[in-house]
Amino acid sequence: MSTRQVIRPDPEQLLRKIQDQERDQCRGRLKIFLGYARRVGKSQRMFDEGVRRRKRGQDVVVGLVQTRGAEEIEPLVRQFEIIPPRIIDGQETVDVAAVIARHPHAVLIDELARENPPGSANPHRWEDVQQIRDAGVNVIGALNLQHIQEKQDEVELITGTRARNSVPRAFLETADEIVIVDVPPDDLGQHPGLSSDQLTRLRELALLTAAEIVEQQLQRYMDAHGIQQSWGTQERILVCVTPRSNVRPMLESGARAKARFHAQLLAAYVKQPGLTREAEENLTQNLDYARKLGAEVHILEGSDAIGEILRFAREQRATQIFIGHSQQPEWKFWRTNPVDRLIQEAEGMDVRIFPQRIS
Repeated sequence: MSTRQVIRPDPEQLLRKIQDQERDQCRGRLKIFLGYARRVGKSQRMFDEGVRRRKRGQDVVVGLVQTRGAEEIEPLVRQFEIIPPRIIDGQETVDVAAVIARHPHAVLIDELARENPPGSANPHRWEDVQQIRDAGVNVIGALNLQHIQEKQDEVELITGTRARNSVPRAFLETADEIVIVDVPPDDLGQHPGLSSDQLTRLRELALLTAAEIVEQQLQRYMDAHGIQQSWGTQERILVCVTPRSNVRPMLESGARAKARFHAQLLAAYVKQPGLTREAEENLTQNLDYARKLGAEVHILEGSDAIGEILRFAREQRATQIFIGHSQQPEWKFWRTNPVDRLIQEAEGMDVRIFPQRIS
């Protein structure tokens, strides 16, 4: 007599999902216009969106906007009702309580990375936005790439300067829509302080950042709906490293793809016992070379090496797996035809085989 195991869902996980869904249904939506540099027109795009919504009959107000140095914005601002800001220590801050009490369909809030002075409703303006959204009001905002906390090191390498204020990337991941203000660098003319090459690199970084955030949102949706397929907007290449083979061609091919497509390069090795000194030295060289090429190196453990590679690939949402293969059973600790098994079970991932000899 056969029996079937029934796997019951975790009650706490179910409760969290229900709570998340209820919160999302009641929460105001967030649309962010992201500029890759100053003066690309993100604030104007934000107001253009407000004007478009007003023409559709929506109730849109201004929560806070910076017009100094942006004269082209002033005529747009005058078309809207303005919620007077709070003045604290001479600084303008969003009057969160007034916005919530007015409860428009949408509010325009500029410069989301600003810090608020002591005595404000929240320490940061992006936290004001969260509180307003929690009250069911939609927010349309603007932000520059240089203010994304996790991207500031990269921006500093390009520009040589670092913004004082920042917003965490997690805040952007809560946005319902992110629009890159994608003005070609050549159309900006002479930009103060930045060359055409710098602007191009910032533009590419902004586009990549938006793609990464969209992928995170897609993945959360897939996880919430039990979808296991490894879809993504960014290439993730996993190179399988072994002690006895020459993985340099695989790593170099992966590094070229990383540079060309802004891909993520991963290198994984499944521990195996009884290595000779020569094999250990070769393994160390392979892993060091992977790090040199910018790969994230991961050491895995498990008696089923193919199973570990597949598990790790799914966990990391790999889109491609690079593996070496020879006529002889190079990885003796794997079962018969490990490459065939990998191909069969790597659903949603491309497997690229690199013929090679055992060293």
